[in-house]
Amino acid sequence: GAPPPRRPRLVKMSSSEPGRFFCTAGRGLEPFLAREVRARLGATEVDCVSGKVFFRAAARLGELRRLRSGERLFLLLKKHSPLPVSGNRGKMLHEIKSLVVGEPKYWLDIISVWRKLHGHEGETDDVSQENGLALKRKSEEETNTTSKRQKTEQVRAVMSEECQVEAGETCVAPERISSQECCIESKTSSAFPSKGSGENPTVNEKLSFSFRVSCRCSGAIAKILTSQEVGRAVGITLVKQCGWRADLRDPDLEIFVHLNDTQSVVGIPLFRLPLANREYIKTAGLRSTVAWAMASLAEISAGALVLDPMCGLGTILLEAAKEWPEACYLGADISDSQLEGADGNIRTAGLMDKIELLKTSVKALPLPSESFDSVISDIPFGKKFKTTNDAQLLPDILQEVERVLRVGGTLVLLLSQELHRRVDGLTRCAGGDSAEASADSDSGAAPAQAPSVDGNSSCLAQGGGESVLSRHFRSLVPEGVYAVSLGKTDAFIHKYRKVSAPGN
Repeated sequence: GAPPPRRPRLVKMSSSEPGRFFCTAGRGLEPFLAREVRARLGATEVDCVSGKVFFRAAARLGELRRLRSGERLFLLLKKHSPLPVSGNRGKMLHEIKSLVVGEPKYWLDIISVWRKLHGHEGETDDVSQENGLALKRKSEEETNTTSKRQKTEQVRAVMSEECQVEAGETCVAPERISSQECCIESKTSSAFPSKGSGENPTVNEKLSFSFRVSCRCSGAIAKILTSQEVGRAVGITLVKQCGWRADLRDPDLEIFVHLNDTQSVVGIPLFRLPLANREYIKTAGLRSTVAWAMASLAEISAGALVLDPMCGLGTILLEAAKEWPEACYLGADISDSQLEGADGNIRTAGLMDKIELLKTSVKALPLPSESFDSVISDIPFGKKFKTTNDAQLLPDILQEVERVLRVGGTLVLLLSQELHRRVDGLTRCAGGDSAEASADSDSGAAPAQAPSVDGNSSCLAQGGGESVLSRHFRSLVPEGVYAVSLGKTDAFIHKYRKVSAPGN
């Protein structure tokens, strides 16, 4: 039959025919991802929404795999306005099936595109080969070969990223293992014929194609239909119409359907694991996407000296050194166990010649003044340090960081909500410009509105001891504040530039 009238243009494996993609992102990282796809892929038609970035790019899998600030990458099949919601469940299911499935020829074209994409898999890109870029789902046996700690971190991080993309969403996501989803999949599977029972068995014999549907519904539509109902209806229709075989454990193809109050999106994930799962990180610490975003603000150039004075497991240094290998990196920490973990990560990543480690306290760094071009750090207060008075430790840390940073250099810090409130008010007490007003316009990331700041330069009372801290910020000018999600909690990336030596 004739193709559906609004069938989107498909990916062509020609440099002159860019394909349509979308990538999920942790909350707050969408602007970083938008900037990255433009810079790395030359992407056009870049569109940010909560939790996703849509774009068009002429890129092979190896190039797409190098995206650092995204979570999961999809080939975009359809992007429509929200489906009309009515009380007629049958009518709504029919419209959803029409949207997703369309004509049989449409899916034959999709499979052709998918095969073309993966036909380039083994040409020149070692990373692509290492990461197994087939759409095959990672089996439990394969998963168990990953270290238990890394597996736990990956599952936790993906859960937090996927589930917090939009408030109130019910997630049925592919990289997650839960008793609830296993139950859902078993029920859905029993509804599918094990072999293609549709009108076109020759297609099934020709393709021998297996699939699964992962659906996420939220907003008004979720009040009428569950994600499971939608996924089941779409799956049965594909079995009947295309003669495909449902396989929930290890499918050839995974089809994602995202339905909410903003849009209706259908896509195919291009990689079995999230982009955020770095093969070179042995022991996971800070989420790699957040670490990369921090490093991207630091303006690292060839020959630069970069310091993380509280490096922990070294994630920030790893992300920076992988992306900007012409710089030199030093990580310091007071904890033997953290330094041991960082050393293991550095060796796994093959960056022993790029990153050096030093055991020392951030409050007394044995380093020359004004010796580093960039300082990047996640200030690890809270449960880890069990400190009850952050304000007592913060001045010492900031004073040392400010001392070792050269004039003109950049400081990028990840702060908890509590420290963000303190520091954000203090910079203004010290006469700094508004972080919102002076945000780096080239960064492409929207600065966060600081909840404790009223826009005035006066220091509103947050306690008498607070004003003492402001002395340590006089040479640091704020250039941006970016709210990001760490899963269960939110944090803030602060960027500063040192404009003068302390006391001047």
